[in-house]
Amino acid sequence: MGRERCASKRVVNVVFISPHFPPQWALFCVALKNEGANVLGMGDTVSPDLRPPLSDVLADYAYVPHLAHYDSALRAMGYLVWRHGKIHRLDSLNEHWLDLEGALREDFNVPGPRREETTRNRSKMGMKTIFRAAEIPCAPGELVTGAEQVRRFAREHGLPLVFKPDTGVGAARTWKVSSEKELEEVLLRPLEGYIVEPFVQGNITSFDGLTDAAGRIVFWTSHVYSQGVMETVTHGLDVHYWSRRQIPAQLEALGRKMVQAFGIRERFFHAEFFEHPDGSFTALEINIRPPGGFTVDMMNYACDVDLYRLWARVVTGKQVEDFRFERKYHSAHVSRRYTRNYRHPHEELVRRLGETMVVHHVLPPIFSQAMGDQMYLLRHQDQEKLQEAIRLVETLG
Repeated sequence: MGRERCASKRVVNVVFISPHFPPQWALFCVALKNEGANVLGMGDTVSPDLRPPLSDVLADYAYVPHLAHYDSALRAMGYLVWRHGKIHRLDSLNEHWLDLEGALREDFNVPGPRREETTRNRSKMGMKTIFRAAEIPCAPGELVTGAEQVRRFAREHGLPLVFKPDTGVGAARTWKVSSEKELEEVLLRPLEGYIVEPFVQGNITSFDGLTDAAGRIVFWTSHVYSQGVMETVTHGLDVHYWSRRQIPAQLEALGRKMVQAFGIRERFFHAEFFEHPDGSFTALEINIRPPGGFTVDMMNYACDVDLYRLWARVVTGKQVEDFRFERKYHSAHVSRRYTRNYRHPHEELVRRLGETMVVHHVLPPIFSQAMGDQMYLLRHQDQEKLQEAIRLVETLG
């Protein structure tokens, strides 16, 4: 990898944290390189383990054995500055490293969300504060301070309740409480850093997209989930989710309002809502990053676009005002688990799905609890045909 210090002011130095994971994130680095950026990696895997195409596009790489140790990341960032000059952008597009991003941006004066903003944006209570100020419907909630406070909250709002970490990813360490007995059992657990809120009945749907430097939404779509992540993780269920071709007007209005309220610029967003039978929506949370798993690929296949490149153009300051897209297909992620017996073996399934299946992946173990062990990415212009394909993948023997 090159060791020359960047002399041209026209070169945009972009540090990408953990460029090797998840594996498809390497495509963001490829897109940055193709848009003329000097791509600098920082990660916790040793340089010889980086493989093409990632290793081909990194101008430099700083190995940090433990990215969670801020002093080590700070020194690695200083090393990259020494070698390449001013860092113009820094990102990971990964929920796990958002706080690290914010701290490094602040300490090295890199544009983008700083410590206070990333901490607030990852806090579920922080989100609720912004939702309420923007008059976006959301469930009531409180930070847990003691057993009596929780019992009072239960009397006020009724059961069931949900306990979840104020700052967390997915549904790890999240509990649903449906009875007084279950409530008392949960109150015996350490609940520091948890929030409590009423259980909201509704289908999970999202408003996802990307904003430019001015905060204008340049791409947007919506996905519908078979069930919440909490139910998937708790019961080990198969999960599928699929993209809409038409977005309900109220959902889009609330999603746009949320993006504006959070001041999202040059970033992907993934806003989650409960969709109710009467057509109304209640905000669940917002993540200032791309939706998880292979959803970026789903969005690309649904619209025949390249969001890796679009993001890279935004980050490197290119004009994107002329970008246009059409939702040509419904796309879907459909999972399978090794612990379940399916009616149609993989080879038969691939044959029967035909052109409806565009990608099959074995997922990294870290994804399996929430997203399954294998993923079939499907697309079809007709929603009913897509649903038939989803049922074909999920049918048990």
